[in-house]
Amino acid sequence: MAEYESKNRTSRWISVAFLQGAEADAVVDLIDRSGASAAFDYLQPLDLGEATTDTALENGYVYDRIPAGRTDHIIEHDGSPYALTYSRTFRYVSLLRWHPLESALGPARNAPRRDDVWAAPRSTRLADRTVTL
Repeated sequence: MAEYESKNRTSRWISVAFLQGAEADAVVDLIDRSGASAAFDYLQPLDLGEATTDTALENGYVYDRIPAGRTDHIIEHDGSPYALTYSRTFRYVSLLRWHPLESALGPARNAPRRDDVWAAPRSTRLADRTVTL
């Protein structure tokens, strides 16, 4: 198990990029054609380091675990701090990065509740669909 996934982890997941519609379809097509590593290579330049972290913290896009719904696929890039979630059904792709906890950070944003009608429902079997490269 990776350090950032352990029960005693000292990090949170922050949103780096969220693509919808045609932009997301292009990334999903890239995954189908060239594999998940190609998608990570394509999306990682969108991570602007501290600026991305500051924006995620300011806007509340910080999670205790990788946010994903029933239709999502989760891919974790082994040896890197990135994770990718995508849904063909809802046509989106999300790149996340784990970030160390600091005392200055506020509470993490909870993943959407199952009864939250405005959020994709969460699956209780995320590990069944998690792929590590």
